[in-house]
Amino acid sequence: MDQFTINLMFVGASFALYIGIAIWARAGSTSEFYAAGRGVHPVTNGMATAADWMSAASFISMAGLIAFTGYDNSTFLMGWTGGYVLLALLLAPYLRKFGKFTVSEFIGDRFYSPTARVVAVICLIVASTTYVIGQMTGVGVAFGRFLEVSNTAGLLIGACVVFAYAVFGGMKGVTYTQVAQYVVLIMAYTIPAIFISLQLTGNPIPALGLFGDHAASGEPLLAKLDAIVTELGFNEYTAHHADTFNMVLFTLSLMIGTAGLPHVIMRFFTVPKVADARWSAGWALVFIALLYLTAPAVGAMARLNITEMMWPNGGIEGGAVTVQQIENDPQYDWMATWQQTGLLGWEDKNGDGAIQYYNDQNADLQATAEANGWAGNELTNFNRDILVLANPEIANLPGWVIGLVAAGGLAAALSTAAGLLLAISSAVSHDLIKGSINPSISEKGELLSARIAMAVAIGVATYLGLNPPGFAAQTVALAFGLAAASIFPALMMGIFTKVNNKGAVAGMLAGLIVTLVYIFLHKGWLFIPDTNSFTDADPLLGTVKSTSFGAIGAMVNFAVAFLVSKSTEAIPAEIEELVESVRIPRGAGAAQDH
Repeated sequence: MDQFTINLMFVGASFALYIGIAIWARAGSTSEFYAAGRGVHPVTNGMATAADWMSAASFISMAGLIAFTGYDNSTFLMGWTGGYVLLALLLAPYLRKFGKFTVSEFIGDRFYSPTARVVAVICLIVASTTYVIGQMTGVGVAFGRFLEVSNTAGLLIGACVVFAYAVFGGMKGVTYTQVAQYVVLIMAYTIPAIFISLQLTGNPIPALGLFGDHAASGEPLLAKLDAIVTELGFNEYTAHHADTFNMVLFTLSLMIGTAGLPHVIMRFFTVPKVADARWSAGWALVFIALLYLTAPAVGAMARLNITEMMWPNGGIEGGAVTVQQIENDPQYDWMATWQQTGLLGWEDKNGDGAIQYYNDQNADLQATAEANGWAGNELTNFNRDILVLANPEIANLPGWVIGLVAAGGLAAALSTAAGLLLAISSAVSHDLIKGSINPSISEKGELLSARIAMAVAIGVATYLGLNPPGFAAQTVALAFGLAAASIFPALMMGIFTKVNNKGAVAGMLAGLIVTLVYIFLHKGWLFIPDTNSFTDADPLLGTVKSTSFGAIGAMVNFAVAFLVSKSTEAIPAEIEELVESVRIPRGAGAAQDH
């Protein structure tokens, strides 16, 4: 049985399962569409939250960015994991106690202002749409490879699949679909990692194998990797090379952006009790840790495998892989397959019949390159988003493992895409249409408007996904920055301070606008290519990249909100009582002196 057929079997079986669950759990009311009837068990909700959280950025893109950069991109792991702890401790229980369907509804009621609710909807739509672009990018990569079509065709196919099960199931259908998707994606991520760890280190636990010895050479795996990449002119894998200030800002932006993501926060509205929200967060962290502890090993081992394949005779002295070997050796079949997607490319620039992979920007390597007659790096394109999906093929693992990874990559991208689209549709139908434009709309009309909003959002995200502003994880990082600058401060001030409605509105607008403008200056206006004035290699403010600016945007939000609130009237007494009731457990008495 050929690999294409195996891929179709795994992907087809998983999709049949997802769509079957969506039909079985189809939402029949607004309560089921927005919050799954508030009847989801904490363990089930924790697993669904983990699937919702571990998007294409986590499954497909993160390990690739770590693999080609090393230690400096560990910020993705630190920021996303730390942010989830913030969300679990500071926001989730209080928001569940408030008892609303959506984040925008909480902001509108807490700040006693329809304007605040509308501004929150705008912030949510901007952040979520940017996030969906990253997911659709991952969907295009996965579908393109495993259906052996172009990246564009894969993206269009994926959009149709998302539409099929997300539009009809609502939160109820999406919740149980995401449980199935978590099982698929975690198996798809860890099983190949176990195989590769055994191959390279003899240790079946990838996280331990990463710090073990390389089986072939006997030296520590990371020392072996450092030696290989530095010989080829790349930065030492385990060392810190990036700007520390930008690194701190980026980690902070991911952390507070995580805690402000509406599609994740919505998951805590689906459980029966406030205590269940805390348990859901705890279980979600357990399920997330299974992948996040494995990702650094996946990145490092893949980088080692790729480098050794490009230099199969022991490094520069032994010579690079030949074009003939790439075309005729079954071990290199993966390169021809991925080349068809447009995401991998090579060129024999100097006509010597070999493909030299090295850092041609490293001045220290120029003498070696000239002495050997090299004409530049000949691995001309290696999209970071393909690494995890190509990993089993690079390691020459069995066909069924490759098929499983295909299903897992699609599960990761589609699960988060569905959650984000649900957040967008809820904001438009429940908060904008029912909350502001037409409060008397029927439940049937509200459901219809939610599904139409979701369909429109899929169309916009698909269009923008054809020309994304970066790799999947980088695009997602932009969305986190927008959530960090707009939504997170409003939630924190709504729960823990007495900021008034004018302050909240001014803060959200200030944080959103300043962050959005900074991103557009670096990534192009409305993400249109070649309309940018700066790049992340040469940013506007010192070393602060567009992906790191969310933390500064959040500071602007807080500062503007407090200044405006201090210079205007105090919040009403009933709102002050509401804030106290949300923050203080019911039945708590005064402290007693012993």
